[in-house]
Amino acid sequence: MNGHPLLEARDVTVRFGGLTAVNRVSAGFGAGELVGIIGPNGAGKTTFFNALSGVVEPTAGELHAGGVRLTGARPHRFAQQGIARTFQTPRVFAELSVAANIGFGLQFAGRHRAAPALLKDEAAILALIGLAPQAALPAAAITPSQQRLLEIGMALATRPRLLLLDEVAAGLTEGEVEAMARLIRRLRDELDLTVIWIEHAVTTLLRHVERVLVLHQGRKIADGTPAEVVRNAEVIEAYLGDEMAEAA
Repeated sequence: MNGHPLLEARDVTVRFGGLTAVNRVSAGFGAGELVGIIGPNGAGKTTFFNALSGVVEPTAGELHAGGVRLTGARPHRFAQQGIARTFQTPRVFAELSVAANIGFGLQFAGRHRAAPALLKDEAAILALIGLAPQAALPAAAITPSQQRLLEIGMALATRPRLLLLDEVAAGLTEGEVEAMARLIRRLRDELDLTVIWIEHAVTTLLRHVERVLVLHQGRKIADGTPAEVVRNAEVIEAYLGDEMAEAA
């Protein structure tokens, strides 16, 4: 990674009462990387993700974006540093049109930031995510998979440098998941984005990312290419071998 990583976690720990959800996890994410985060249920994935986006404040450790210290900052400060995210349950404005939802993202954070042509306005963003035909429909009237795309579009409207994707394949058919993964790669390539993607569907994620972080019981147990990770004994044990065998 040249210079400062776009986002860096240093020994990040998050405790809820007596429970340590994330235990001294360190990771750096460089420009243009496509990174997946996996781990069994209760591994601390979502909590770590929430810390990376400013939704949860670390109990200990540091967060830096491009050399700027963000530990303890509110989510809007993360947005100002070019960090955008989606949520497990799409957060769209159901009664607003699809185009107006994108407009909200532009109003929220995107107008003051220099934008590539692909993100210049609502129409450009809708074309990029494949929702131009649905522009005038209320968000409530589009399919669940289209709502996920819309939420990605709203995140892109803030013109981020780094996009955090939280289980965007959940509830999608196999064909929709493949299409989503292709879109994510295309966004990364065409917008020069860094993408960090959490997914419960391990096999899907390992097929499409270039680097994987594995969390287990709050600790980072592996960080490498998909090929390295599926052969890692500690990872295989954490997953009891089943999904990893399928992935390999």
